[in-house]
Amino acid sequence: MRRGGRSGLFTLVAVHSTARGPALGGCRMWHYDDSRGAVRDALRLSRAMTFKSAVAVLPLGGGKGVIMAPDPAGPARRGLRADALRDFGDTVEQLGGSYVTAEDVGTSARDMERIATTTSHVTGLSRRRGGSGDPSPWTALGVEAAIRVCCERVFGSPSPEGRTIAVAGLGNVGARVAAACARAGATLLVTDVDARKQGLARDLGAQWIAPDDALVAAVDVLVPCALGGGLDHETVARLQAPIVAGAANNQLADDDVAVLLAQRGVLWAPDFVVNAGGIINISVELEPGGYDPRRARTRVRGIADTLRRIFDDAQATHGTPLDAAMALARARVAEAE
Repeated sequence: MRRGGRSGLFTLVAVHSTARGPALGGCRMWHYDDSRGAVRDALRLSRAMTFKSAVAVLPLGGGKGVIMAPDPAGPARRGLRADALRDFGDTVEQLGGSYVTAEDVGTSARDMERIATTTSHVTGLSRRRGGSGDPSPWTALGVEAAIRVCCERVFGSPSPEGRTIAVAGLGNVGARVAAACARAGATLLVTDVDARKQGLARDLGAQWIAPDDALVAAVDVLVPCALGGGLDHETVARLQAPIVAGAANNQLADDDVAVLLAQRGVLWAPDFVVNAGGIINISVELEPGGYDPRRARTRVRGIADTLRRIFDDAQATHGTPLDAAMALARARVAEAE
């Protein structure tokens, strides 16, 4: 962690593993109550990125970057955004390529261009700069594939048509997933902490519900697409959805929540598998020959086969999908060590 020279804001990078390659992970710009919260978030997310890259068979490790915003409104309100991004680039540069950054919550492809003025270890640049651009459509594509695999397991058909689906969080990914589910004929319940998103609900013909009600709604599929930690012992005890598959990182408050989900007969798709579409897309940008969206699309759709393997392994070992996904990830990290 370091305090930036231009903005005066704290920036930090957590590197969990470089066994398979440089640690790739997004730069999150967020307000935390204190630095301990920022460090905990970065450490948890960097670990998840290691497993995400390994399960997706990418030549990458796991890391995460954080810019601590001074207040919930963010640095932009104080004219600090550009300086904060350059400061973060300085932090990345000091690591000499062991960490490669990309966009995350609170940052964008355009922000990556600003970071690129102080470090070359950045990806996810805009398409006009020859990069892979906004990763959210690709993350959403992976979530769609995961929902279909889960429906296939639980209901015998992969189609969301006629299913009731709750999407919690209507950001760039959640809004796309909700729209895809609506096109597929699902009945939608949606929510977001930003009440202005109710306009999107109307456009999709969806029912708006309160954020606190989303996790326990009587639906076929719960799709968490906001910040993580929402699935704890209390909420899982009240969960009514037989399927949970969404884009939010670190959905489980603790790993042992996966056991409670299994005991309650809920099929939970491990988040670091479901939301890997963005990093898969970004990894294509790093390959020789440059970015190819067709290659990216094919690989993102492969999330479906990965999930099928994880569910099969969990069933064969009488474990949870989290156990199976972690075992797969650790085996692939160990192969590279």
